[in-house]
Amino acid sequence: MLAAATAGLLFHCVGAQAAAEFKIATADKRGTYFAIGTDLAKYVAPGADISLELMPTDGSAANIRHLRFDPAVQLAIVQADVYQAFVDRGNEGKETEAARIISPLRVILPLYNTEIHYIARADAPYNYLHDLKDAKINGGLVGSGAAFITHTLYRMMFGGPMPEADATFMPNDEALVKLITDKSIDVAVVAAGQPAPIIANMKPEAQKFIKLLKFDPKHPSSKRPLSIYAQSTVRAASYPNILSEDFTTISVGAFLVTYDYKVEATTQYLVRFARSLCQNFDTLQKSGHPKWREVSLALPELNKGWTYYPPIARELRSCMAQQAKAGKPTPARAGKPTPAKACTPEEKILGFCN
Repeated sequence: MLAAATAGLLFHCVGAQAAAEFKIATADKRGTYFAIGTDLAKYVAPGADISLELMPTDGSAANIRHLRFDPAVQLAIVQADVYQAFVDRGNEGKETEAARIISPLRVILPLYNTEIHYIARADAPYNYLHDLKDAKINGGLVGSGAAFITHTLYRMMFGGPMPEADATFMPNDEALVKLITDKSIDVAVVAAGQPAPIIANMKPEAQKFIKLLKFDPKHPSSKRPLSIYAQSTVRAASYPNILSEDFTTISVGAFLVTYDYKVEATTQYLVRFARSLCQNFDTLQKSGHPKWREVSLALPELNKGWTYYPPIARELRSCMAQQAKAGKPTPARAGKPTPAKACTPEEKILGFCN
């Protein structure tokens, strides 16, 4: 009863046929990836004669596998460090599982930086990420980008893996309820571009129960994380019911990806999709999720092992001169996470270990 009442306090209620049926792998329905997918389905896909179905998933690692092995999925949104982790492990040998999974995937477009929200109880002794060494942390579902970055950041900041007894892998809504009811966890991590719906929909009364933790880029433990991730500002305007001032957190890039299709019909639909994306880009920025305002149609150089899908890249480059006049910023790209030799929590999250 208490959990139900608490959940009610924290969250508001969320409540012509195209020629080709495509799917896009996103993440949780209350996450930003799902919102971005919704915008693509509404504003871009119709212009390409595509009916784009949104596919909720556990997150980035799951999205990579869906795109690779599910023939019904043609598009996916993926967190940069998760994609890079597959590339790094694929570089260990062409016959590795990671290589077989990642080698035929192709980038369509860099999107935006995803903010990582660390949520603690209001009375917790933590105020910064570097305070969390002995905390019980929920990083989200196995297969999610949030789980991966939670464990990667912990290892980088504290010099070792998070103790298994301190790690949980629950959905965000379940974790937030447990955070303030039975207190079985101390921190819930939500990886979502601001405004993250699950936080933005909280009622003002939630301030009595939760707070968002800060990232201090000047703290000694922050040096290694900043070699891969970027610092980012969470704006009070994104969460007016919760925040009274801006603060700094950590963030990671998000990418729209596809498969290296060779079938002419599929290729042509994807080229139309790119054309419609270009033609409707202003609409996305004006009417879509606020994160679209951080996206550029420019195609910057990718990390080693990443490749653009050539037919789409050619189509987007044909309209770049016109889009460049808008002067939209290009999101920063993440670098390489350190590959692990043993079966680490991160590898379990990526699905490389039983």
